[in-house]
Formats: sequence, C-alpha cells, structure tokens
Amino acid sequence: MKFGVEVPFVTHLGFELALFDAGESEIIYQARDEHLNSFGVTHGGASMTLMDVAMAAAARSVQKDMGVVTIEMKTSFMLPAKGPLTARGHLMQRTKTLAFVEAKITDAQGRLCAHGTGTFKYVRRADAKPGNGAAAGVIATD
Repeated sequence: MKFGVEVPFVTHLGFELALFDAGESEIIYQARDEHLNSFGVTHGGASMTLMDVAMAAAARSVQKDMGVVTIEMKTSFMLPAKGPLTARGHLMQRTKTLAFVEAKITDAQGRLCAHGTGTFKYVRRADAKPGNGAAAGVIATD
C-alpha cells in the first residue's frame, strides 16, 4: 500500500503503510541501527515521526484528495521502543479544516510504547511546479 505522496524522509525511515481507511491507519516500522539512540532503542524523534505520519494518514484517509499539515503534537513515551513497531492512527474528530487525531505505538508483544495526539490542518495540494508561489506545495483551504 502506498502513502499517496512521496515523502523522502518517510521513505528513508522505511515506513510501510498497512491500513489507510475510514479514519484509521496502521504503519509498520523496523528501526535500523542509524535510527537508534545511545541506549540501543528507537530514537524518540523516529517514534514521533512514526506517530506524526500515522496521525496524518488517519486524517487523510477520510478525504484522500486533501493533504494535511501538522499544527501541534503531544507525545508521551511509556516504554523503550524495541524491535518491529506498529503505529495505529485514529481520527477522533474533524471540522472542515482541522483534524484531531491520536496514535499509539506498540512493540511486537503488543506493549504500548508511546501515545500521541495531534491537530492537523487540511490543505489542498498545489501543482508543485517551481514558481507557483505555494509554500511547501500546499495551499491553505481558508
């Protein structure tokens, strides 16, 4: 399954989209050595990126022709994230322009490693040709 748009950082991390439908997402991730911290577990930044992408996918899954950008995100780390990880995103509520989403990361044993919530803004995708004046290839919907 594909994310619908190419995000080089997501490709670099090796995220695999397993579910993208009806306000739900699931992403599988196996951290490589360069994604670990000094304790030998998945770096918090990689975990936060995993949750950010899972939340964005859950938000986009109800309106696949739109993009989303992160407005804010809160993360709680509960256990060291080791081995294969699964992130599940869930769209809790949305308005015309905003999505309120949560994500959870679990390890191979099903233990909750991290939880996050976020607010995302729906944006129309602009033609990404140079010189069109659209920052980051998106146009706000307001």
